[in-house]
Amino acid sequence: MPQPATLTAGGVALEGLHATVPVPPPSAGFWRQWRAFAGPAFLVSVGYMDPGNWGTDLQAGASFGYDLLWVVALSSAMAVVMQVLAARLGIVTGKDLARACRDYYPAWTRWPNWLACELAIAACDLAEILGSAVALNLLFHIPMFWAVLVTAFDVLILLALQGLGMRLIEAVILVLVATIGGCYLVELFVLPPVGPDFAAMGRAVVSPTLGREGMIVVAVGIIGATVMPHNLYLHSALVQSRRLGGDEVAARRAIRYNTLDTVAALSVAFLINASILVLAAMVFYGRDAVTLRSGEVVRFGPDTDWIRVAYLTLAPIMSTAAASTLFAVALLASGQSSTITGTLAGQVVMEGFLHWRVRPWVRRLLTRLVAIIPAVVVIGLRGGERVTELLVLSQVVLALQLPLAMFPLLHFTSSRRMGRFRNGWFLLAAGWTSAVLITCLDLYGLPAAARQAWEVITGG
Repeated sequence: MPQPATLTAGGVALEGLHATVPVPPPSAGFWRQWRAFAGPAFLVSVGYMDPGNWGTDLQAGASFGYDLLWVVALSSAMAVVMQVLAARLGIVTGKDLARACRDYYPAWTRWPNWLACELAIAACDLAEILGSAVALNLLFHIPMFWAVLVTAFDVLILLALQGLGMRLIEAVILVLVATIGGCYLVELFVLPPVGPDFAAMGRAVVSPTLGREGMIVVAVGIIGATVMPHNLYLHSALVQSRRLGGDEVAARRAIRYNTLDTVAALSVAFLINASILVLAAMVFYGRDAVTLRSGEVVRFGPDTDWIRVAYLTLAPIMSTAAASTLFAVALLASGQSSTITGTLAGQVVMEGFLHWRVRPWVRRLLTRLVAIIPAVVVIGLRGGERVTELLVLSQVVLALQLPLAMFPLLHFTSSRRMGRFRNGWFLLAAGWTSAVLITCLDLYGLPAAARQAWEVITGG
């Protein structure tokens, strides 16, 4: 097999994390090896449970019932394939995806690729801003405009928390997100009064449709929220945090355990996303109002911001106040956890494409300032009633950038540089099918997405 490539003068991505985690010998038991390799995919999976995912899943369920459940399932399967390929690239070549693009593609491609990556990261950060702002609004009743401005200073909170250790922060955040996922799963499968129609769910998964007006934009948004381009760059760098040997046996073992890590982590993300869509369909779809346990009636209309009333999906298992608080805390946690992975991904692409190194707080602040401008402008002009639409559109931007990450990833992992570890027939078929399908959906949905973006901006 090829030895890990000699890197160029820029060094390795995320140098402070590179080869810092020891792994046991191959003779160690399965669980001991699993614990050593588990981590990168779960860190990446936080981005699959961010406010952008919640916004697209809620709008899909509220507007179209179960009909777009097939998109959640398909995009999750495609995400597993792409993240497995990203992990393989990092393990076998010793390069992250951004550095491979710099080293093997013409020099003129570096700046366009980097700018496209930064646009995707800013779009993801926009979703985190909006999700965090909604959470602050629900928790403290801060007006949306001011809540958005408050999120500009979360970089200071993150810097303070990082002193406690990244692993502890990630564990706390994942517990909070798992809490909201657990509540959704309990409501779906334990409480008889709110049981979903499993036959209808099955039909939705096996009967793809995009025939209803507005479906294509939400479908592309779901794909962009699930198969996130910057996560491909990040995953290919994070797998290098393990102290691997340079031989074929070590690479094969790392690929096996990182594949298990990816499947497990993204399966959890899929269950949470599917639960949010299904419960939104059960509570909101086809209704003009919901009566709470307190007797209060909450009415819906064409301009309802589904993410701001999403806590009602938890109302059957707790009081409305408790549901609102739990939902807001988990939403805030998911937004803040995604800022960590977004910052790391930004470091990877900047160092990989341009060999620039900046302090994490500087790049975090710059990314947040770029992302906060559209949120401030639209909410300042239109008020806070278009948050869900902004969330969906931010994920459409992510989907449009995906081909620029997927095709190079497939090219590298299918090339002779991977030696015996280049893609076999299954990964070739699944990878290229995913890339072509996503690109076709992007092109098909672009006109509708552009129209909706214009309507959100102009208030049409």
